[in-house]
Amino acid sequence: MKNSIRIKLFIVLTFFTCMIVGLSWILNTKYLETYYLEKKEDLLIQYGKEIEKSFKNDVEDISDELGRIENTLGGSIIIVSADGETLYHTSFQGRGGNGFGKMGMGIPLSNKGIEEVLAGKKVLETFEHPKFKVKFLVHAFAFEGNNILILETSIGAIKESVEIAKKFHIYIGLIALAVGIILALWFSKRFTKPIVELNRVAKFMAMLDFSKKYKIQDQDEIGQLGETMNYLSDQLDATISELNTANEKLREDIEKERKIDLMRKEFISSVSHELKTPIALIQGYAEGLSENVAEDEDSKNFYCEVIMDEAEKMGKMVKDLLALSKLESGNTTLQMEPFLMDELIEKVYKKYQPIFKDKNIHAVVQKEGKNFKVIGEGSKIEQVLMNFINNGIDHIGGEKNITIRINSSDEMVSVGIYNTGELIEEEEMKKIWDSFYKIDKARSREYGGTGLGLSIVREILKLHHSKFGVLNRDEGVEFWFELRKGD
Repeated sequence: MKNSIRIKLFIVLTFFTCMIVGLSWILNTKYLETYYLEKKEDLLIQYGKEIEKSFKNDVEDISDELGRIENTLGGSIIIVSADGETLYHTSFQGRGGNGFGKMGMGIPLSNKGIEEVLAGKKVLETFEHPKFKVKFLVHAFAFEGNNILILETSIGAIKESVEIAKKFHIYIGLIALAVGIILALWFSKRFTKPIVELNRVAKFMAMLDFSKKYKIQDQDEIGQLGETMNYLSDQLDATISELNTANEKLREDIEKERKIDLMRKEFISSVSHELKTPIALIQGYAEGLSENVAEDEDSKNFYCEVIMDEAEKMGKMVKDLLALSKLESGNTTLQMEPFLMDELIEKVYKKYQPIFKDKNIHAVVQKEGKNFKVIGEGSKIEQVLMNFINNGIDHIGGEKNITIRINSSDEMVSVGIYNTGELIEEEEMKKIWDSFYKIDKARSREYGGTGLGLSIVREILKLHHSKFGVLNRDEGVEFWFELRKGD
């Protein structure tokens, strides 16, 4: 706080005020009386010229003008003729004579002054009254036929006025000093307030808080600086936001790349593991045929069937891998158009009728609501239905029931495929959507599953922005998904 610009400015302004008041007092004390006397001298000379110009050897003609000058001057006027007769006299009556020369004691001039006037010179001097010891300022000169004009005014009055002025100036100086200090305090506070506010905004900017702005009140240099700082704050806020967004995206990309790399490793490991068994079987049975291990025709046919079956499974896996890879690449474009979900379900249901009959599965379609028109790509949704039905057939148990339900609400159409059988453990619920994940690996080989069906379903439904999931129901499991209604 000791280095505050407000305090510095207050001290400077206060010092400047004191200096002005002090200088004024010094000038008033030292030079006011001199200045006042000079002005009085000028005034006496000026009035002398006016009287000289107006006088025409008759005092009566200018008596009114002489009275006016006396009252204005606050002094006296004496006019003496060349032969020593007093033509006009006011305050010096009874001073001891009215002559000029021998009777000169009645004239307020020194002997030297009288001699100079008689010599035709204009005299301006200070005269002290011999009795009252009062000083007068006297101006005398000869004019109009050697008449003598004398103008005088009391210097004592001037000194009194100067002394009064000096004393009054002390009060004026104290008042001016007090007012100056108050104004200095007010001005320093007002001047530094916007600077303090700018500093506060700058501190928030330094802490990367750009919400605080400078309130511009004047269009001066400080106002322009505040406007520039507000602009700088907005630019920094935008730039840092862009950098944060870019950094966040970079982190996401790095994390995505890390996950992709991890998925790639897991994928290679899973594919290698899944292909290991069929390749081993094909290799083993092919070597058996090559070495004539199977001697009879039936054994040879069995070996060939195993090789063909495993090759078919490998082909299906490769096909599913290609489909999943295309979906996950983000390069798949859906042909979104409205279609009737109930008609698609009926179509798929009819396809599976022979399989249901062959496996003694009791399958039904249940409808609730109306208007089952949805938006999506029909062929992809058909693939979803077939994967869910295949999954239900592969894991069916108990009473061997499959129920395909379809429900319609205000904005969505919901589809569920339920099959009786074993429930799914809670910790398995999320894992079943991962590639190559199989709850019962032994059973999966029995029905030829690749572990990619639900992964393909997941990617298709994500492209449709659909909600989906799996639920444990009474004595079975239900897979479900939703699609938005179409017009």
